[in-house]
Amino acid sequence: MEDDGVDLSGEQVEKLIHFQDLTMIEDLHRCKVILERYQWNIESAVTDTLNERDVVDAHFTTPVQPNNTEPRMPSMNLTPRDQHLSFPAIFSSSVYVTTSSGPQGVVQWISYAFMLPFRYFFTTVFNILKFAYRLFWPDPRQNVTDPVGDVMAFINKFKDDFGNTHPVFYQGSYSQAINDAKRELRFLLVYLHDDSLRNSMVFCRETLCNPNVVNFINSKVLFWACNVSSPEGYRVSRTIRVIKYPFLSLIVLRENNSMTVVARIEGLVDSQELIRRLQRAIEVNEQAVTSIRRERERRNADKELREQQDQAYYASLKADQEKDRKKQEAQRIIEEQELEKREQAAASNRLLMELEKEKDEARVLIPPEPPANAEDTVRIILTVPSGAHLERRFNKHTSLKYLYYFILCHESCPDDFKVLMNFPKGEICCIPTKDGPDPPTFSEVGLDKSVRLFVHDNQA
Repeated sequence: MEDDGVDLSGEQVEKLIHFQDLTMIEDLHRCKVILERYQWNIESAVTDTLNERDVVDAHFTTPVQPNNTEPRMPSMNLTPRDQHLSFPAIFSSSVYVTTSSGPQGVVQWISYAFMLPFRYFFTTVFNILKFAYRLFWPDPRQNVTDPVGDVMAFINKFKDDFGNTHPVFYQGSYSQAINDAKRELRFLLVYLHDDSLRNSMVFCRETLCNPNVVNFINSKVLFWACNVSSPEGYRVSRTIRVIKYPFLSLIVLRENNSMTVVARIEGLVDSQELIRRLQRAIEVNEQAVTSIRRERERRNADKELREQQDQAYYASLKADQEKDRKKQEAQRIIEEQELEKREQAAASNRLLMELEKEKDEARVLIPPEPPANAEDTVRIILTVPSGAHLERRFNKHTSLKYLYYFILCHESCPDDFKVLMNFPKGEICCIPTKDGPDPPTFSEVGLDKSVRLFVHDNQA
């Protein structure tokens, strides 16, 4: 505590203790760091610190409405945290303001100067005793564990005590109500109730439940209420600085982008006076709200225009990319086809070279043609695909592979062929293979004398 109090003025010490009371943060050093971050603006520091804790969902209750009016059911927004609750120095005529006047005249100034050391001493001692008391006997209302539960408990008790004719209560925490009012640009009416005071009970029964007040509130503002005997209500009362009950506060977003208290109604008022004051406060601030709404609509329109432009740009970009992809795909197909053609041409050239080599080798292997009067000679007459006739004699005891070599090397015969005979009808197997390098001889397949064979082109 001594380290935290170094170079702190009396006003800063009071703000530090007040901030600790509102936020229930026991670590004084942490409280000091938070206040320094907000430049000792206690309202902004308290509001943002409390908003970090409220993450409970909230909804609206639907009480029985007079004249069959429809209840308001705005959606919830729990995430915004950029709100601040401001207390302007100058309020409208409907705001309850307390002021303290300074000493007047010489006598009062002498008395003020004489009492100043005693006042400072007693204030310091009181603050120290107050701090020590809170260490050992903390206020149970400082422990806010279920803010929505506190609000619901008040709503249920209100309906039990005063019936179902009442304004539509906001079923959520105070910070959630602030967030919704800011997001929807609506006025937020906060009611803090103290059931230990007779005026509060009279106000609820005769003013707040008045049908005219109910219709006015339901049609003009969001309405949040809580009992100050609960932790949530007590916390809000300390934040808004309530002096007298029953208490109403009208809050709305202003030009500085902070939620600002624009009206405070403290004490017992009748229904007509309440409506008059609220109406006056709304009229005074409606122009500012309209200006903010127009600016927000302009920003939303600009954002929507940018999004449309971005969508058009990305659509155009996607179309260009698709066009480039198709072009690249077509180019790839052409290149693949050309590569395939080149590979096929190269393969054909290899086959031709291999075939020419095979023909050269076959020419060497073909035996000389036997004489016409030689024994064991078979006369072969070949009919080629062009219709021409070839004649050649072979020794009938030699392999049919020499017939294949002869046909293969002859320029009138195709490169891919097979040899057929009509009687008996069939194919002459004369092509040597790896498994059968020496086909049967002429005599073994029944070719003994003069035979007519046909060369069939396999590519035809």
